[in-house]
Amino acid sequence: MKFRSDPAAVRGSIAPVVTPFTDTGAVDHASLRALVRFQLESGSHGISLGGSTGEPGAQTAAERIAAMRVTAEEIADEVPFLPGTGSHKLEETLEITAAAQELGADAALVITPYYARPTQEGLYRWYATVAREFPDLPLVIYNVPSRTAVDVAPETVKRLFTDFDNIVGIKETTKDFEHFSRVLHACGRSLLVWSGIELLCLPLLALGGAGFVSAVANLAPGAVARMYELWEEGDFDAARDLHYRLHPLVDLLFVETNPAPAKWVLHRQGRIASAHVRPPLAPPTAAGTARIRTLLAEGGDLTHQI
Repeated sequence: MKFRSDPAAVRGSIAPVVTPFTDTGAVDHASLRALVRFQLESGSHGISLGGSTGEPGAQTAAERIAAMRVTAEEIADEVPFLPGTGSHKLEETLEITAAAQELGADAALVITPYYARPTQEGLYRWYATVAREFPDLPLVIYNVPSRTAVDVAPETVKRLFTDFDNIVGIKETTKDFEHFSRVLHACGRSLLVWSGIELLCLPLLALGGAGFVSAVANLAPGAVARMYELWEEGDFDAARDLHYRLHPLVDLLFVETNPAPAKWVLHRQGRIASAHVRPPLAPPTAAGTARIRTLLAEGGDLTHQI
């Protein structure tokens, strides 16, 4: 809650942590606390929970809220906390967002409603409803068309940003880099834009982006945070060097569906007690595991940097 009054200060690498489960599938709060401490010690500039990497669709609202509570307690206002609170159901979105506000979240990351494929007017009304319900909570639109089958148009982002003071930014998880530019052009540089596409994190900074919410921060949080800091310091060559050195770990994340590969690595490193993913996800196959090992050998040195 420390940063809620100044969302423009929420910049840099916002780590979207996985949600650890036990071998029997229960949410593992002890491992979650350990992951949050790892992120804080590694220098991440903020923490998110409950985005795509956190398997929110496989959890109940009560489970998501309990995990948010644990995360907020562990962060203790040391860095901004941006939990994912969206769902395909409006009532559930409002319930989880209300809990996030009560727990002291600095902003809420609200995904576009998935499966329904609403029109742009439908998207506007959806976000308008959430914004009116929580006028004192900064809201970040989460645009991830590869998972939701709907894309928030730049014009819709502008309309929402203009109409609601508490809609402060957008996490863009689209490989259409023109989209990033058109959103910033439509809304102006005061809109906070974070990249959710790993290989577009550094390029977005050149357009005036606020930072990134990159899943690779689960494995190499220090390197991802340092890449942002180097850019801000004007050491562009060093920032680019880290960008390219992170390539193997980025590829590792998507050998099979995220977050199964990341959880496999985190479990192997002893950072979480189990690599369990909930259905419909599955643990990496034998072929996938072999590929993960190869990529980890190429980029694994960055996973040990703090």
